[in-house]
Amino acid sequence: MAWALGLLLALCVCSEAADDSSKTQAAPSYRRRLLADHKYKQNDPVPLYAAKVGPFANPSETYEYYKLPYCKPKDGVRYKTLGMGEVVDANRMATTPYQLNFMVERKNEVTCEKTLSDEDMIKFRRAVAEDWYFQMYYDDLPVWGFIGKVEKIIPKAGQPEYKFFLFTHIDFEVKANGENVIEINVLTDPNQAVDISENTKDVKVQFSYSVKWTQTTIAFDDRLQRYERFPLNPIHLEIHWFSIINSCVTVLLLTGFLATILMRVLKNDFVKFSREDAAMEEEESGWKYIHGDVFRFPPNKSLFCAFVGTGTQIFCLSLFIFALALIGVFYPYNRGALFTALIVLYALTACIAGYVATSYYVQMEGQGWVQNILVTCFCYCGPFFCMFMFLNTVAIVYRSTAALPFGTIVIILVIWGLVTIPLTVAGGIAGKNNKADFAAPCRTNKYPREIPELPWYRTALPQMAMAGFLPFSAIYVELYYIFASVWGHKVYIIWSILLIVYIILIIVTAFITVALTYFQLAVEDHRWWWRSFLCGGSTALFVYGYCFYYFYARSGMSGFMQTSFFFGYNGMVCFGFFLMLGTVGWRASLMFVRRIYQAIKCE
Repeated sequence: MAWALGLLLALCVCSEAADDSSKTQAAPSYRRRLLADHKYKQNDPVPLYAAKVGPFANPSETYEYYKLPYCKPKDGVRYKTLGMGEVVDANRMATTPYQLNFMVERKNEVTCEKTLSDEDMIKFRRAVAEDWYFQMYYDDLPVWGFIGKVEKIIPKAGQPEYKFFLFTHIDFEVKANGENVIEINVLTDPNQAVDISENTKDVKVQFSYSVKWTQTTIAFDDRLQRYERFPLNPIHLEIHWFSIINSCVTVLLLTGFLATILMRVLKNDFVKFSREDAAMEEEESGWKYIHGDVFRFPPNKSLFCAFVGTGTQIFCLSLFIFALALIGVFYPYNRGALFTALIVLYALTACIAGYVATSYYVQMEGQGWVQNILVTCFCYCGPFFCMFMFLNTVAIVYRSTAALPFGTIVIILVIWGLVTIPLTVAGGIAGKNNKADFAAPCRTNKYPREIPELPWYRTALPQMAMAGFLPFSAIYVELYYIFASVWGHKVYIIWSILLIVYIILIIVTAFITVALTYFQLAVEDHRWWWRSFLCGGSTALFVYGYCFYYFYARSGMSGFMQTSFFFGYNGMVCFGFFLMLGTVGWRASLMFVRRIYQAIKCE
């Protein structure tokens, strides 16, 4: 593990060489990020970097700032070297011609004058029509603004006309406290907008800006608090809390109701099966009747164990992410921190997948343990890599910053090839050498019993629908806030609430899967292995269904690139969700089945 961690650190260092303005120190929360190097004196240069531009409604469709014919710095455009997570987050930090030296005010400073060509007009007009915005960073503080505006003109007679105006002047309002930058705002002056409608020709524009500095008493450690209330990112905490509490109470009541019924039924079963008279033995039925088949190992053992191993890895990965979030690593607009954590932690937790998958595979008397390790390596990464290649190709065609550069792809492949796969193999070898037995409480018959004909509502698909609905009802309110953060411009900071919902999701998934497993065994259907996994993971299908509702009813997103990114990456997230919750459901069912068959006399 030490060599893997060292290699990962080396690769991450090679992938980032941030300048002095990006150095940070660890802190207990996002409100106390002590950035000791962010101190300036009068007239010290503080660069303003342009990160991206794109349609406001399509967060994934982002482009480099100079895709639009803006003025460039006189000494040429220089790009800041970014970390791996920042690149994955579609940032491309380019220098701008705006001079925002510390505590130096400017008034109507001209960056350039130019005559817009027809091509320039088309680019700007498209950007204004699609409501494009720009995102910049000043001393690691994000700032946004819009490219222009559209005005609808209704003449006395005829069809309404639309006028497109380009903002050519920007007012920067910067606040400082002593030697530190605390806040920056951008105001676009509508009085200095230029008409770039289709009937205009040879438009001469003068791009300019102003800088105003003011003092504030806000401490440097607290400068990120404002992004909780930023106009682009409103979070209605009262509604949020009320919805979460309402969902939790509803789910807990339903869970308690089902638990009461299940415990009463089980108690009656134990009383009935504990009798030793011969007549009862002859009339044996229900889940005790199939005790010789219930521990018959499932078909496709290698794939099943690979799914369980990968699901266990993703479950552990989620716990590590929550731990980092609760100590304040993912503070607002910490560019790419979450992506970096996901890549590194996924690589380091690969040993868990290998160990769990191969250990169970050997316990299930599997012989091809090497093949099982390979299946474990690729069962999630393989589909994800195929989806990534397709979506990255789409982004390249669009020339979007969402397309990862070749160097970043190489680094990720090296991490996967030199860390993830070796750790999976090492974990698999350790699992293969694990001497634990499956230790089934009942002997398995040589030949399986015939399964009686069952009504349609006891088949796999209806059972999955019932199993997925209750856990989904516990999280659907939270899903809106998560989607609005990942696929929108809101900020998600309530990690403690998300952890509570996550715990409830795990508990409800485990319970509902156990209940359905009991009902399945009670009708003498012993094929519970894959069924419990599918029922546990079926919540992912409801989540993916919610994706369609959110995309078409709530988001306002459009276009082939945004559509493919939204449904493609959400599909892979839901697949990981399926593996994790399927593992939770199967493990809970395994514990339950062991317990009930240990409590009765099966021989």
